[in-house]
Amino acid sequence: METPIRIHLADDHQVLINGMRTLLNAVPYFNVVGFSLKGTVLYEEVTNNSTDILVLDISMPEKDGIEVLKEFAKKGYPCKVIVLSAYDDVKIVQEVMKLGASGYLTKQCACENIVEAIQTVNKNEEYFCDQVREKIFSSATKNNTKLNKTKLELDFQLSNREIEIITLIALEYSGKEISDQLFISTNTVETHRKNIMKKLKAKNMVGLVKFALKHNLINP
Repeated sequence: METPIRIHLADDHQVLINGMRTLLNAVPYFNVVGFSLKGTVLYEEVTNNSTDILVLDISMPEKDGIEVLKEFAKKGYPCKVIVLSAYDDVKIVQEVMKLGASGYLTKQCACENIVEAIQTVNKNEEYFCDQVREKIFSSATKNNTKLNKTKLELDFQLSNREIEIITLIALEYSGKEISDQLFISTNTVETHRKNIMKKLKAKNMVGLVKFALKHNLINP
């Protein structure tokens, strides 16, 4: 039996709170333990109800999501945080992740992705909805040919994340730079690299660069 995940919702729209609470409480091992319409007392509320994951609107009144994250960082994070926003701006995403958030969803994709996001973050992994992930990746590779991801996924059994990492390796990003760009740990980058090498039967990094060039992941 799954251990219940205690969830707190923070958004200034009661209608959204109600809808999301209904959606999440329908998942057997999810338990929405509280909600907030303002950011001023969030730290105390999520601490008192032993929240595991806070879904945080970035545009909260009186104290917005950025200020809440700064307070959490200063006092010590009482829970994991998934940021909910109307914006998919890469700079905002980078800022909240640097402040300790574990995930980022746009409000357009929230209902579709919130369950998966909570499950992923609860496993100590980062989560981004596809819209945000594409923006991050586009920012890193904006001068390069658009990927034919579906073909590569089918022909080489490569995941979307592995294709991202191959591209960044070919662009001469270091492990630390890839980690920072994709908001994953350096250990996770190394694990992906080893798996990629096995799938492509590449002997070294030169092999990965050749693969990236051949399949238009980077421009020659």
